[in-house]
Amino acid sequence: MTPAYELVVGMEVHAQLLTQSKMFCGCSAHAFDAEPNSNTCPVCLAMPGMLPVINREAVAQTIRAGLALNCTIGAEAVFARKNYTYPDLPKGYQISQYELPLCYDGWIEIDTAHGRKRIGITRAHLEEDTGKLVHNNGVSLVDLNRAGVPLLEIVTEPDLRSIAEVNEYLTRLRQLLITIGVSSGDLEKGAMRMEANLSLRLPGSSEFGTKVEIKNLNSFRAVRNALEYEIRRQTAVLEAGGEVEQVTMGWLEHEGRTYVQRSKESAHDYRYFPEPDLPPLAISREWVAELQASQPELPLARRSRFMAEYGLKLAEADVLSSDRHIADFFEATMQSVGNVVHASKVAHWIMGDIFRLLNENNLQRIPVSASHFAELLQLIARNVINANTGSQVLKIMFRSKESPAAIVERQNLAQVSDADVLERAVKQVLADHPDEVARYQAGKTQLLGWFVGQVMRETRGKANPALVRQLLQKYL
Repeated sequence: MTPAYELVVGMEVHAQLLTQSKMFCGCSAHAFDAEPNSNTCPVCLAMPGMLPVINREAVAQTIRAGLALNCTIGAEAVFARKNYTYPDLPKGYQISQYELPLCYDGWIEIDTAHGRKRIGITRAHLEEDTGKLVHNNGVSLVDLNRAGVPLLEIVTEPDLRSIAEVNEYLTRLRQLLITIGVSSGDLEKGAMRMEANLSLRLPGSSEFGTKVEIKNLNSFRAVRNALEYEIRRQTAVLEAGGEVEQVTMGWLEHEGRTYVQRSKESAHDYRYFPEPDLPPLAISREWVAELQASQPELPLARRSRFMAEYGLKLAEADVLSSDRHIADFFEATMQSVGNVVHASKVAHWIMGDIFRLLNENNLQRIPVSASHFAELLQLIARNVINANTGSQVLKIMFRSKESPAAIVERQNLAQVSDADVLERAVKQVLADHPDEVARYQAGKTQLLGWFVGQVMRETRGKANPALVRQLLQKYL
């Protein structure tokens, strides 16, 4: 980005809520893998005379999200008709919220290069999702399974000043929504979709530039690339003496560029008016308090506690607290492992071997109990097995879910710490590699690690590495 201009960004994020049924009818809200148009009924198909009924759980989840975003929860909320005609909206309008949203005037904190920064949340309101258009060979097909799925829209103030801040905001927001259990945050399935409103202005100016909206970005990578492209495009327009037009842009992923979809609508273009088929929602303070009491610990608060309580480094605490299930697993392991293993060692194993095995097996959840994992770490700490053998045992545990002690006993994996046995193995390795011995004694001392590896191979990985190293240094 040319330093002559400052970037100003506000984000709109649409997150599908984790309800069983749609927003205003009883159809299944699980639309991703279903046959096209199979999760539909006269209500979400907008048949004449059909009336919507509000999904109470969707309202509850929206309030929980608003509380996590430090929003004011309105005592009353009103649904409105947002009128526009697209083939993925059978009614010709979307039921949303406008003048009286459920949640407003909130904030979320993010980490920046200059420290913690607060991003204002203008509103977090509830609406229904649209259907999905599939374009193929010059034909457009409509799948209305998604039409009517509860959708949470979160709108920020124009407080973001860099692409790095945008990425950090989206990351923190996604973590938060997943942690409180209101959205899967699954970008590949379209459960979280983003729109960026950006403008450029001269540094120090208090006036905003002309805003351009980029619609329907379905990955963080797409957000980053679209912003980078628009910054270059708008900079070129301004430097050529032109004016940026207020338009709505789409993003062509395969071409790496934005394109004009339409002139930017204003609120009056949607002809908002209160939905006549739905009464205003009265939100009791008792219900809000009940939902607040059920909230889990939020990621940033948990990160701070992990650092204070367990002595973890910022990077360790950040990774472990970013996923609620990983964080719960870490804490349960710490409760089981006692004082035998330091928290940083537990973090190292989770962020290393556990994450690697999850990826290799394409798993979302750890199939090993925290108590068994703690037992494995205790076996390593007490020199019953070494770390290499521990990795092998953990891999077996992922498949069999046995206790590590049972695996070690059945496969005779206990660590060899008998000095006589190891001494014979060391002498054998040195006798088999006279050239390497000569090189070591000539000053190439980094070969010590190579010799350790040879002894480990000789003992099928069961030798005590510390004792092996001592013996090698003695005989070399």
